[in-house]
Amino acid sequence: MESKTVYLNGQLLPVGEAKISVMDRGFLFGDGIYEVIPAYGGKLFRFDEHMTRLQNSLSAIQLPNPHSGRQWREILSALLEPGLDQAVYLQITRGVAEKRDHAFPKHAAPTVFAMSSPIEPFNDLRAGVKAISVDDIRWQLCYIKATTLLANILLRQQAVEKGCAEAIMIKDGYLTEGAASNVFAVIDGVLLTPPKNDGILAGITRDVILELAQCNDIPYSEDIISLDALQTASEIWLASSTREIVPVIELDGHAISGGTPGPLWHTMNQLFQDYKKSLS
Repeated sequence: MESKTVYLNGQLLPVGEAKISVMDRGFLFGDGIYEVIPAYGGKLFRFDEHMTRLQNSLSAIQLPNPHSGRQWREILSALLEPGLDQAVYLQITRGVAEKRDHAFPKHAAPTVFAMSSPIEPFNDLRAGVKAISVDDIRWQLCYIKATTLLANILLRQQAVEKGCAEAIMIKDGYLTEGAASNVFAVIDGVLLTPPKNDGILAGITRDVILELAQCNDIPYSEDIISLDALQTASEIWLASSTREIVPVIELDGHAISGGTPGPLWHTMNQLFQDYKKSLS
């Protein structure tokens, strides 16, 4: 079996040879950020938008961007297999320090790691998935795509242990997002999603959905959504770079859209697939 190739600090290496120091701040503190970029047919999807989000995360944690957009494109494209749908994972930490200290080290070089994996077809896409609502226990800077994801992991595990695919987070009675997704709801015929703020990660797929809604005269709004309102929704969707748009057919044990993907989801999913094809 051919060894998987990854990128680490300027080198393309077999994954088994890619190693970092135990003193790396990403390992010791989770002091780093990441980005996930889908690639369809060997082409990076919404590359500029992902680079903007990457820069926003780096700026928020006061870490200089180690590469230009052109350099990033070259680095990440080298990991792609032509013609395949893949997800590129990119991670940047503050690097290796001489000692474990919470304060930023003065002379550490960032650690840059990237790899790609096939995007596997989501088997439950047209059947829909189940979800639960949970209290949002995360920190206040969720707009940063930080590698410190323990709260998300614990919440997602709650969902998994109840036979569900996602934990939909509620803070002070209002929807924020999923443990690894943005959330949409169709309420009174309008497609709704929470507005961008510090409490959610601004998803690239989320933005594409809103653009497609606008271009196709689908009523939509970015607005706050209470848990009570969410429970009355005729449709609920999850959106992410690797799973795209997934219909929720059950929330907290109660059927959504009669327990089947709703009509607007079918429309939007087709619009999204057509949009992807138009870029190839």
